[in-house]
Amino acid sequence: MNATHSPIQACLFDLDGVLVDTAKYHFLAWKRLADELGFEFTEKDNERLKGVSRMASLDILLEVGNVQLDEASKIALAEKKNTWYVDYISSMDDSEILPGSLSFLKELKQYGIKVALGSASKNAMMILNNTNLVPYFDVIIDGTTTSNAKPDPEVFILGAKGVQVSPEYCVVFEDAEAGIEAATRAGMRSIGIGSQGTLTQAEHVVSSLAEMSVEKLQRIMTRH
Repeated sequence: MNATHSPIQACLFDLDGVLVDTAKYHFLAWKRLADELGFEFTEKDNERLKGVSRMASLDILLEVGNVQLDEASKIALAEKKNTWYVDYISSMDDSEILPGSLSFLKELKQYGIKVALGSASKNAMMILNNTNLVPYFDVIIDGTTTSNAKPDPEVFILGAKGVQVSPEYCVVFEDAEAGIEAATRAGMRSIGIGSQGTLTQAEHVVSSLAEMSVEKLQRIMTRH
């Protein structure tokens, strides 16, 4: 198979819940904040935070608890949550790379398909460094280099520009509805990681990257 004749020339990946298992640490930090504020925050509530920026996530959490706060208080709480989260992830290592992620990234490189990160996380570089994933990316776009959170397509548009590939030749791997919408708005193809029932707008859904290979990617993208 010749990658230069492939319909897909670049793959863009979300980080949390797609490549590494950081979702549990986000939940622990948000739940800790809710506990401190005096209300319950469940794993079901946490699903609404997938792919959403830190401040937007805080707004959802406060809505769940029916808590009204001024902007300064909200900024302070977001910083507190992030401090806890960074503390949790500082001890991460490559054992927390999700099944199939590493082998798929390696295969994409072998076929000459460009690889970019498109994450809302401001802690993406710490996570990538701790899990030794940095060398597999041609471009890393994260929350420190973007102004607009998903479903705004900015993060993916910047990723495509970074690898110099037109959006129609890019496929995005995402575990959040907001990320799939961002991919669509960027004019890109999409593969959801998770549940078909949740990621209804994705062109194709797999349970994890362990189900992916370059051959399967080409087959899916040619079929759709």
